[in-house]
Amino acid sequence: PDQAKPDHYFALLEQGSELSFERIVPRADGDGQAFETSLRGADGRPIAGGVSVSAVRRLRPEEFAAICDYGLEEQMVPEALPRHAEIPLPGFAEAPAAFEHAPLAGFRPDVLITRKLRDASFARQVKAAYGARCAISGLELRNGGGRPEVEAAHIRPVAHDGPDTVRNGLALSGTLHWMFDRGLIAVAEDLTILISHNKVDGETAARLIAPDRKLYVPENPRLHPHPEYLRYHRENIFGQAA
Repeated sequence: PDQAKPDHYFALLEQGSELSFERIVPRADGDGQAFETSLRGADGRPIAGGVSVSAVRRLRPEEFAAICDYGLEEQMVPEALPRHAEIPLPGFAEAPAAFEHAPLAGFRPDVLITRKLRDASFARQVKAAYGARCAISGLELRNGGGRPEVEAAHIRPVAHDGPDTVRNGLALSGTLHWMFDRGLIAVAEDLTILISHNKVDGETAARLIAPDRKLYVPENPRLHPHPEYLRYHRENIFGQAA
């Protein structure tokens, strides 16, 4: 309750429940029908004014699921496809299977707690944001089918209520991902790579980390790692694990 305004309330966001959608969800679906029934006019299309400008609106489970279905649908980005998709690549025994999106209708609680769904979407978004390039080594490696070698690492760990948002993620090679999670490396406020020298020798660091020791960030500034998540990792993860 807002102590200064009767009948007003604050909404509290559980940080660990936050996640990024893979595409922006409009007010209406592909058929022009508003996702929220409370916003539908007589013809089903979104209305203007009234409840549509409310700061907080209640959603039915099926509405919530439909919005999440739309926002989390896998996007076919270059980072997840062969680099030259129009050129048949040798060595494949079968054609790529079409993506079949599993509907979430009826499973509102699972949208926020199912790690498999959240991890897959988080990984795709982070890899796309960084162009499949490792943020610490600067290398872009792909397998024979064009799939990126990088993995999506959480800056503030999920176990520490870290959200599944791009700004809480880094695209890292497997070894650097392990080192980052174990607190052997971190990122300074000026995006310089920090190294736990009592655990990582200089020669190893020189082989794995870009020569300028600076973090590579996405072209879009809105997708840059959030300073607070980097600070949390420095203060709570870096140098703490054996």
